[in-house]
Amino acid sequence: MPMKTQAGLRPYDVVLIGGGIMSATLAILLKHLEPTWTIAVFERLPEVGAEASAAWHNAGTGHAGLCELNYTSENPDGTIDIDKAVAVNEQFQLTRQLWAALVEAGILGKPETFINPMPHMTLVHGREEVDFLRRRHEVMSGHHLFENMRFSDDLDTIGQWAPLLTRDRAAGEPIAATRDITGSDVDFGELTEQMFHHLRWQDVEIHRSCEVRGLRRNNDGTWQLRVDWRTDGDRLTRKVDARFVFAGAGGWALKVLQKAGIPEVRGYGLLPVSGRFLRCDNPAVVERHEAKVYGKAPAGTPPMSMPHLDTRVVDGRRALLFGPYAGVNPKFLKKGSILDAPASVRRHNIAPLTAMLKDNLPLIRLLVSQVTATRKKKMAVLREFAPSANAEDWTMITAGQRAQIVKADPEHGGVLQFGTEVVASHDGSIAAVLGASPGASTAPSIVLDVLHQCFPRYRRIWEPRLRELMPTLGVSLAHDARLARQTMARTAEVLGLQARSIG
Repeated sequence: MPMKTQAGLRPYDVVLIGGGIMSATLAILLKHLEPTWTIAVFERLPEVGAEASAAWHNAGTGHAGLCELNYTSENPDGTIDIDKAVAVNEQFQLTRQLWAALVEAGILGKPETFINPMPHMTLVHGREEVDFLRRRHEVMSGHHLFENMRFSDDLDTIGQWAPLLTRDRAAGEPIAATRDITGSDVDFGELTEQMFHHLRWQDVEIHRSCEVRGLRRNNDGTWQLRVDWRTDGDRLTRKVDARFVFAGAGGWALKVLQKAGIPEVRGYGLLPVSGRFLRCDNPAVVERHEAKVYGKAPAGTPPMSMPHLDTRVVDGRRALLFGPYAGVNPKFLKKGSILDAPASVRRHNIAPLTAMLKDNLPLIRLLVSQVTATRKKKMAVLREFAPSANAEDWTMITAGQRAQIVKADPEHGGVLQFGTEVVASHDGSIAAVLGASPGASTAPSIVLDVLHQCFPRYRRIWEPRLRELMPTLGVSLAHDARLARQTMARTAEVLGLQARSIG
């Protein structure tokens, strides 16, 4: 039974809303920085890590900018801009450092239980796209963070890298691929569970089947949370006080900020996007593919719409995943309410939401079309990657819900913003993470942003302690090739990610 905390008792130093990878990462860092602080976690579901962090609710890609086309772009003069890919890669290197430190400290278990080496590939079709990928590779492979990337437009070579991509493919079709063997597959659900398992032994209270239904500010500047406990069919409401509140609860985070009534959330809305994947467990098929292969998303669609054919390693077993097939769903969480989106509409975000919808009608039509697409059409999309795919080998599964940020914009009225963003009150007493990909892969960097915004007076004290976990914090690996290579080699060794050729 959770502790019966009543209003008026000494408040927690920190309350975390949501039991996913964001809250787990923040709790791990705070316990390292301030071991005496009292921390409580409130999760709506019976288990932690069961929403977007769950293994089969995401693609498990350790996003490092190795294969995602949306992290690079072509400038008007024909040059290739890789700045975003470099930034994402640097963030993932911090993630690897934190995980390696936690493995060495015995906080996380054997690395293969949550992360495994997996080549990351990009696949394109058509002469123009082949030419773009070749030029993209020339620029990226010239940077030390991507020096392991290889390019080929030869069918036999691509077939050696990933046989499913070329088997039964029509002769003469222009295709090309890049491959980087330093990529990884991550089970974020397992990672989250292992973090919380350790936190329980560090006196972090983890309350499950508990939903935060309301927030209000106390006279002393702390927050009072109204929490519903659900046990054995009963629902008990209790009040909990906290000096600092963090919502790492996916789309639910917007609802938390709105309940808190902070002015910083004005103008923000969310576009919830559902996702489904085709999954294959047939060993004869699975053994012919060992890579995460990303293609090009339709113009104007969210990053999560990039089609990809992935090898997944979950509970030590391999399977294949293809998708996502995105669609419109009003829920902010997979196990949320169909009233989530309508209930989030406020006077201050009506204009941004309306403007965003008006400017993104092709995206909305695409999402609707994917919802209504027949299984035959879904298989046709898969066969663009794996021409020999047999429908009998693939079953449809429903992934986690994603909520893309909509925010006010002086020029357009409202824009759809991809990625993640930290929204915090002016006094730093409450914060939340909004948005989606590449969130889980860059959770440490996002959480560091939360710490910097909400605890600025601790920054000088905390940074040396943070470097104990992430030694290159504050140093640009993009500008220090020697340090980058040393750091990547060390974390690869600790996490079992040494580059290896498998074809």
